[in-house]
Amino acid sequence: MTHYVAIIEDAGSDKAVGIWFPDLPGCFSAGDDIDMALRNAEEALSLFAESQAKDGRALPAPRSINALKNDPAVAADLREHMIALVALPQSAVHAAE
Repeated sequence: MTHYVAIIEDAGSDKAVGIWFPDLPGCFSAGDDIDMALRNAEEALSLFAESQAKDGRALPAPRSINALKNDPAVAADLREHMIALVALPQSAVHAAE
């Protein structure tokens, strides 16, 4: 199963928890709490994969956390926020092929 690194930004109890994927620009999600944001993130990945497939574009391969740490555009976010691995649902994998 393919997993993408998600960066989780929890800005406090009065704001939504945001999630974005450094390897998938434009793919993001949110929720009222971390658990909901993570559940929504899987759906966001699926919708993003379907959109890319409709446009004839393949999803980029996910990078490892070490590779992301070496990317200056991502390194600060990895230090300042939580991260999670979010699975790309099998149905989305087939849609992206």
